Amino acid sequence: MERIDTVEALRGRVAAWRGEGARVALVPTMGNLHEGHLRLVDRAREAGDLVVVSIFVNPMQFGPGEDLAAYPRTLQRDSELLEARGAHLLFAPAAGEVYPRPLEAMTRVEVPGLSDILCGASRPGHFVGVATVVAKLFNMVQPDVAIFGEKDFQQLLVIRRMVEDLDMPVEIVGVETVREPDGLAMSSRNGYLSAEERRVAPALYRTLRALGDRLRAGDRAYATLEAEGRSRLEAEGLRPDYVAIRRADDLAEPDGETPALVVLAAAWLGRARLIDNLRIDVEAKPA
Repeated sequence: MERIDTVEALRGRVAAWRGEGARVALVPTMGNLHEGHLRLVDRAREAGDLVVVSIFVNPMQFGPGEDLAAYPRTLQRDSELLEARGAHLLFAPAAGEVYPRPLEAMTRVEVPGLSDILCGASRPGHFVGVATVVAKLFNMVQPDVAIFGEKDFQQLLVIRRMVEDLDMPVEIVGVETVREPDGLAMSSRNGYLSAEERRVAPALYRTLRALGDRLRAGDRAYATLEAEGRSRLEAEGLRPDYVAIRRADDLAEPDGETPALVVLAAAWLGRARLIDNLRIDVEAKPA
């Protein structure tokens, strides 16, 4: 596996691959890799001939008081994991390579509507930072296909909308959330949890499953179910940010004609903000 840290060198390498007729797959990450990330690499190897993984802790998507400085940076270990998993190129640029001017002076990409609800409401500007850095990575790498995890479901929809609206020639592939044996979604921020908090954390997924069971059974009292979900999380010792039942295709409020739903939740546990979601296919409500 080759490691590159400049856009010029990256473009030269990818151009050579394209000259050989290769299909290029990209896996954007912020590093501190776990098995969930590595499954994305596995899927990228299926989707493309050659796999680029980017590692960049993106300052534009962190708000004031968030964990930018503390976010784990484990580049050497990450590089070893990626090489063992069969990635072909690691792109690990410095912040100045991605943002050559102060952040406030950089052009930004915004996806209206999807960016200011749910996690976007709790983290103003977060999805502008996500859309901007992903757009830049797409321009730098020019991949044929890009792979993202479904754990960050709102992020996945933001990126799909951006690609559609800006006519980017990139196929977006989502990969199912990878979970620990007790159901906790794998996340780099799980490392913030104490032993006791780690014992409590699976309550987030249990709550989503309980709400999913109610929806499959025909319950359509969405607001009541959301309130019950928040109460369950509080009873388990988490501090809920939101529990929301939305349409899976656009995160709009559901109606009686919505066959595909997603239950999304975010909650604080100690210093960790955990997110998770569960897709639910339900029968349309009878007229």
